[in-house]
This record gives sequence, structure tokens and C-alpha cells, in this order.
Amino acid sequence: MPLTVSTDAFEVVTDPAAAPPTAAADRPVRSDALDTLGATSNYLAASGFDGAAGSTALMAGIAGAADDTMPIAVGLGSDDLTAADVRKAAANLWRAASKVDSLTSALAAAAADDLGADVALAAVVEGMLLASYGFNEHKGEPPEADALGRVVLAAPDGTDTTAAVGRAAAVAGGIALARDLVNQPAGALTASGLADAATEAIEAASADGDPAAGTASVEVWDRERLEAERCGGLLGVNAGSTEPPALIRMRWQPTAEPRATVHLVGKGITFDTGGLNLKTFEGMEWMKIDMGGAAAVIGAMSAIVRLAPDVAVTGICCCTDNQPGPTATKPGDVLRIRNGKTVEVLNTDAEGRLVLADGLSLSVEEEPDLVVDLATLTGACMVALGDKYGGLMGNDPAAIERAEAAASAAGELLWHLPLPPEYREQLDSPIADLRNIGKNRYGGTLHAGLFLSEFVGETPWVHFDIAGPVRTDADAGELSKGASGFGVRTLVELICGW
Repeated sequence: MPLTVSTDAFEVVTDPAAAPPTAAADRPVRSDALDTLGATSNYLAASGFDGAAGSTALMAGIAGAADDTMPIAVGLGSDDLTAADVRKAAANLWRAASKVDSLTSALAAAAADDLGADVALAAVVEGMLLASYGFNEHKGEPPEADALGRVVLAAPDGTDTTAAVGRAAAVAGGIALARDLVNQPAGALTASGLADAATEAIEAASADGDPAAGTASVEVWDRERLEAERCGGLLGVNAGSTEPPALIRMRWQPTAEPRATVHLVGKGITFDTGGLNLKTFEGMEWMKIDMGGAAAVIGAMSAIVRLAPDVAVTGICCCTDNQPGPTATKPGDVLRIRNGKTVEVLNTDAEGRLVLADGLSLSVEEEPDLVVDLATLTGACMVALGDKYGGLMGNDPAAIERAEAAASAAGELLWHLPLPPEYREQLDSPIADLRNIGKNRYGGTLHAGLFLSEFVGETPWVHFDIAGPVRTDADAGELSKGASGFGVRTLVELICGW
């Protein structure tokens, strides 16, 4: 995974005065304390620095700066700090110092009173690791890597350095893995390739973890197994493809009695042409990202195995491409899902819900305490919420509240949308149990959520529609242009904070 640095680059000290010299050093600044800095505040104001969370400014020539150290002001805002603020500040600090070889940062110490020492340190390390991310596998001449390879972090005495850095590395690694998978061109990542990547990731995480804490495993269902297991939704979407489908089932089982059992289900459409309901060029341009839900589940599972929570977790990814081949499912065809319900397919471009129907049906058979599915499911969600918020729906108020709390703690934006029973009639079919799209164009995200709810019964379930935030158009904080890895941090927070 292309994080250009590892945690070996980080040295944590509890006495900043004893920190070894570096080429650059930050000066964390609260925006409401700028006027206490004397002449320095005038210099910063002239440079446009206002102390907002994540803002940075070089302070060359400022009185009191060591001759051989470049000071960098980094803003902390004026309100109570969040871990997201600190990650953003650390990431932007990394970018500001990327051309020097070493940096000393007091960010973790400055944020410890607001967040707690361990959380603050983890946020700083994670932000810096993610800022170092770059996907350059297919460039003939990859851009020059950051020079910054040594970071000295000041933290309060008593900080659990090993745990904080270990958590940051696990989460950042999971996010980087998800980004890698989504950034990969569809021609280089088939359903079988996605299954191989998941297997390798879980094996690597197991090798890094404590074998006494629990066990991890991966099982991949091929076409023959999918037919035997009655996964008609996944097979129906795959019908027009020359590439075989795959259902990936990853498991984490703690040695201790688990406090809960949670299933994560991801949509893994490695490329979506729309099938026979073919997309336009503009609609198809970014459809390599349509496996972003599966990528988030794989990334989260790799982090969970490393962090070894006492929660049993199963990750299920339903993977195929959606192609308009001569054997493709046709509008009007009827598919039988694993739970026995039949679906009239009236739009082959509403395929994600068909593969998820099999994954959800399989998941609830084991009666978990919670099922969470993630999918780049509807363009309608982007129309409603833009490209920074994901949609959140579910059938259980406690489960929705738990998901909202996890997303808030993780700093990922989810907006609760309803599952209105008044709209269920939109899915009525005269020849099958339900149709895969609503009868009009309005409320498409809600129709999709209602469709999925047909396959979970009474099991507590939440659905994340991540079509908007799955990718970003520019570097921003810990995000790098391209895939965002959205969802990984929320899933890890939900599991480890159970």
C-alpha cells in the first residue's frame, strides 16, 4: 500500500526540550490566541494565516526561531478540538514540511487536553500517514516521494505510545488499502482479483497480529458455489460478463467470548457499464469506483484483525462487473435471491441492490447483532447530499444511533434519511415479489433502501450509501485526490468502540 512512510519514521518524546533537532518544527496556534503572539501575529496575519483548524504558514525569519530550524504555524481553531481537526492539521503540517527531511511536532501535546493523550497522538500519526499516500502504480515516471522521513512527536508523559501508534497504523493502512483498490483501473482489478487482494490483506494482518487474541479467515465462493448457494442476484448481474463472480467472506473471531457479532456487507461492482441499460460516457467515466463499499469492508477488516477487538466480525463482499453481453440479464427478467424472494429487473443499471440482496440474505441467516452494508448505490444520494456526505438508513433506531455515533467519532459525514413505508408500493411488481426500481424517478435513494430492507427481516441493520464521498477531486487534509477510503474509519470505530 502506497504510504510513503511507515511508523518507523515516528519518534515520540515526553520532554519536548529533550527532542533532537530537526529541519522544521511546528507551533500549534489557537485562532483566538493569535493576538497574544505580538509581532508574530502581525506576520501571520499578513500571510493570511488565521489559526483555523488545519491552516499552516511558514514562519521564516521570525524572532526566536533557531537558525537551523524552519518554524511552521499550524492552526487549531478556537472551538473544542476534535480528532478530525487534529488529523487535518497533522496532514497539512506534513504537506507543508514535505520538502525537508525531518520535523518536530507538538500537535499531540497541544491537543491532549481536548482529546486525551492517546487519541491525540493517534490522530496526529494517522493524519501524517494518510497525507503521505499516493497512487502511482501506473505512472511511467512516478513523482518524487516526500523527503520527510523522520518525525519527532511531543506527547504528555504517560501516553500509551505503542497502542496509539499501532491503532493509527492499522486504521491508516486499512484506509490506504481501500484507496488502492478503488483507484485501481477496472481492467486491472476483476472480481477474482478483488478476492485475491482481500485474501492477501487478511493473511498479512493475521501475520502482524497476536495469534492468542483470535483467528482470521477468508473464504471465496466461485460461480459453482454461488449457484449451489442460490445467489441469484449476484449471478444475474454477472450474466453478461466474461469475468467470473466472487463472493468474499472474511471472518474475525476473538479468542475471548465476543461481546457482539457484527456483519459488514459491501457492494463490489468492479466496473458498472449499466448492463443493457447502458450508461452514458459521463455516467460511466468513474465506474471503477463502484466497488467502493467492498473496498471499505476489506480495508476495515484488515484493520480489525490487527486491532483484535473482542467483537466477532464477518465481512461479505459481493463482487462482479456489470456488462451488456449477449447473455446479460434483460429488463423484465426475474431473479430469485438467496432468501427466496423474486425480483423483476426493470433497470439493469440498478444492479448494486441485487448483489447486496444476496449478501444481506446470507448475513442475516447467522442472526448477528448488527448488519452494516456499504455501497456506492445511487446517484440520487449525491443529488440530495452532495459529494461529502453519505446517506444513512436503517430499520432499528438503536442501530442508527450507534452508526451515527461511530461516524461522528470517526469524523466521517453521514446524514440520516428515512425509509418511508408510504413509498414501499413503488416496488410492487405484478409478476414478482418486488421490482428493483421505483415507479417514478423521485426518491431513488429511499426506494433503494426500502429494497434492501426486504432482505434483512427483523435483524438490526443500517445502510451507508457512499456514492458521494467515495472519491475526492483534490488533496484536502488527510485526503488525496482520487479514492478517499470513506467508511473504513467509521466501521473500525463502530467495532472497536462497541
